[in-house]
Amino acid sequence: MPRTTRRQFLATLPATRSLASQAAARNSAAVLWYAKPADKWTDALPVGNGRLGAMVFGGAGKERLQLNEDTLWSGHPKDWNNPEARKHLPEVRRLVMEEGKYVEAGEVSQKMQGPYNQSYQPLGNLWLEFERTGAITGYRRELDLDTAIARTTYTAGNVAFTREVFVSAPDQVAVVRVAVNKPGALRFGISLDCPLRSSSNADSDRTLRLSGKAPAHVDPNYKRSDDPVLYSDEEGKGMRFEVHVRAYTDGGSIRADGNRLRIEGAHAATILIAAGTGFRGYDKRPDKSAAEITATCRAQLDAAAKKPYGRLRDAHLAAHQKLFRRVSLELPSSGGNAPTDERLAAFKDKPDPSLAALYFQYGRYLLITSSRPGTQPANLQGIWNEDVRPPWSANWTANINVQMNYWPAETCNLAECHEPLFELTQGIARNGAATARVNYGLEGWCSHHNVDLWRHTGPVGEGSGSPTWANWAMSGPWFCQHLWEHWLFSGDKEFLRARAYPLMKGAAEFLLGWLIEDKQGRLTTCPSVSTENTFVAPGGRAAHVTAGCTMDIALIHELFTNCIDASKLLGVDAAFRERMAKSLERLVPYKTGSRGQLLEWDKEFAEKEPGHRHMSHMYPLYPGWEFTPRRSAEFWKACRTSLELRLKAGGAYTGWSRAWAICFWSRLEDGDMAWESIRKLFELSTGPNLFDTHPAGKGWIFQIDGNFGATAGIAEMLVQSHDGAIHFLPALPSAWPDGSVRGLRVRGNAAVDLAWAAGKAKDAIVRPRASREFVLRAPQGQRIAEAAGRPFNSSEAVVRLQAGKICRIRFA
Repeated sequence: MPRTTRRQFLATLPATRSLASQAAARNSAAVLWYAKPADKWTDALPVGNGRLGAMVFGGAGKERLQLNEDTLWSGHPKDWNNPEARKHLPEVRRLVMEEGKYVEAGEVSQKMQGPYNQSYQPLGNLWLEFERTGAITGYRRELDLDTAIARTTYTAGNVAFTREVFVSAPDQVAVVRVAVNKPGALRFGISLDCPLRSSSNADSDRTLRLSGKAPAHVDPNYKRSDDPVLYSDEEGKGMRFEVHVRAYTDGGSIRADGNRLRIEGAHAATILIAAGTGFRGYDKRPDKSAAEITATCRAQLDAAAKKPYGRLRDAHLAAHQKLFRRVSLELPSSGGNAPTDERLAAFKDKPDPSLAALYFQYGRYLLITSSRPGTQPANLQGIWNEDVRPPWSANWTANINVQMNYWPAETCNLAECHEPLFELTQGIARNGAATARVNYGLEGWCSHHNVDLWRHTGPVGEGSGSPTWANWAMSGPWFCQHLWEHWLFSGDKEFLRARAYPLMKGAAEFLLGWLIEDKQGRLTTCPSVSTENTFVAPGGRAAHVTAGCTMDIALIHELFTNCIDASKLLGVDAAFRERMAKSLERLVPYKTGSRGQLLEWDKEFAEKEPGHRHMSHMYPLYPGWEFTPRRSAEFWKACRTSLELRLKAGGAYTGWSRAWAICFWSRLEDGDMAWESIRKLFELSTGPNLFDTHPAGKGWIFQIDGNFGATAGIAEMLVQSHDGAIHFLPALPSAWPDGSVRGLRVRGNAAVDLAWAAGKAKDAIVRPRASREFVLRAPQGQRIAEAAGRPFNSSEAVVRLQAGKICRIRFA
């Protein structure tokens, strides 16, 4: 790495005014900051480039960076399909459809299960241990969402320390920069360790290398097991991995000291971190050779080391800000510039809308840093995990959680970040074709509720998992919704033709075979479960399995409708289109219950847990778009009743479930209730670093889906476009009387800027990327006065816009 001159070095140091006063002047809408280091992992601050991730603790005397790499998983590809499942399927259907023996049907369903999937693994820890030179004062750690840099500043005695950490997408390395304002005052050690089987050593006077092998198998953390983590010396069972750390100094010296590096008398130091694994693809056994992994890491370090720190930083900023700066949100502030954890603690007594704006941008930041083209998708914890047995394996849980991760991708102008989910879906479709054939004797492809690096598609549970999650076979259509949404937002017909439609068609082929006739000759599904929820069967026993749950019917209706539209647009598959159209006509109908609620199961069973966290029967409200007040008012109102009943009974008690409630209220066009759910999310399900939380015993665990779901919900409060019109401020809370948003995307390939004051929309701009007709809808109680230079005086206006030519809108 090129050395800096003393003048260049001094130019990088803080100005003479205090670090605290500099920090106070920064934009609080895009900065999380704290007056003390992180005490535990869930207090640390996340940085990442989609593939590499780090949790930064910000310690003064001892810093920890906990590291991850998105392909480091336990296990290897294997056959998880169960040929016996096909034999048990008719019995399950008979017990449900003919005898009404729901409990017994669930017991037989367990015989259709297969092995559990594998677990996402931690890469290791980088430790920096500093010599103390006096009392610590002026401490601050922060995460700047606009720069994607975690920064720690403090003074020890008379020496001011500045530390920056980021993970570069262009250079594929993590970078740590440590500087002091007193030349020669920097002294610290660098070491690596890892909770997996591994060893570390100094390769040279400036390089550390950690090498290890992941477990061949890890049981899920919720499974009781005497030997849950299994290692193997056999090739291809458990992948190799390496972490390489290289340090450079401005002034002073650097030397190897056992398995550590030691820096003495420097002005500043730059530390580069590269990592690699033996992953060769979801359908191939690991391993790349150790020599190959080593060569890759060294090549990454060699390339990065040719650039001075400033160039590395600038390239990182450009890549991140190209995505992050597309959207801005300004909301009223009442929280001042207090540390973020203090703002959160004060929120219950003094709700601060600007904290919601920060949370919204944090969700966008987390998606950028955990999901980029060429990486794995964001999992249950994004890319950040310190546990060998992480919660729910930190997998892709496909009965809402991985899908929720991507709800903000299109609306929040991060379509590129959606790409890893499409790649995952392609792998699932390939493996899921074997699952459909072996387990059910059907064409097409299917997948169930747990997915891992190896694109596991079979039902998990090993014969003892609850069928309400293990046997749910409907994640394929939900994955396909994301493909269709990308088409609607982008208008990319080649994407529809080459990628989306073939996958959608394969999922629809499975569903055409999965549907069976009921006694009235209608088409339904069996076995069917309402994800993770339980009903009370006749006789008073808890049961899971029935026929035609509302979510099944909604997913089938949505996929068939989208496939029909796609086949017409592409001019293909007329006969297949007709099959789907005829099946749609015969689908069992949605039903409402005695309280006016939308029914969750095919009958009005009593709920075992009326306040359950899953609310899958309301899928047609959100993320679906079948139920709207303008085309299905009866069921739209029934969804409100269902939501009110669920929340009254204590529902939405997890962060992701509360985020779903925000989205529901947004689609119900009730901004005050959406704000109420945001308040509950902050009060009950948000950690000090704004990570989404899930209750676990006496504490909580991190689960990232709530961050993404709430971000999507806030966007839905401001702009919606799912029912044929761009609807401005459909769910504006009274607590947000003034504000503005820029850059939200709408279906039809356009972006929207919008400003409001005193609770009323003032003006808006639509920026179309395609020439087409748009319907514009004013907020409730307002009219569109002018659009595209034409006068209007109506709640809706139809305008034809040209690509690249902005449309200005004025409201009255």
